[in-house]
Amino acid sequence: MSKVCEICAKNTVSGNRIQHKHSVGWRYKAPKTKRQFKPNLRSIDVEVDGVPTRATVCMKCYKRLKKDAEE
Repeated sequence: MSKVCEICAKNTVSGNRIQHKHSVGWRYKAPKTKRQFKPNLRSIDVEVDGVPTRATVCMKCYKRLKKDAEE
C-alpha cells in the first residue's frame, strides 16, 4: 500500500529533526537529522459511478466525505 491519498495526492514529505538543547556546547548550531512526515491514511469504501471501490484517503478527505454524506 503506497502512502498517497487517492483524492488529494497527499504523500510523504521529508524534513529535519532539530534538537534544541540549551547548553554551552550547542549554542551556535543545533544538530539536524533527516526525518519523514507521513500522512494519516485510512482505507474506505467509496462509490465511483455506482460501483463500490476501496480507496486510501487521508483523514482530511475522509472527514470531508463523511460530512458531505451526512448532508
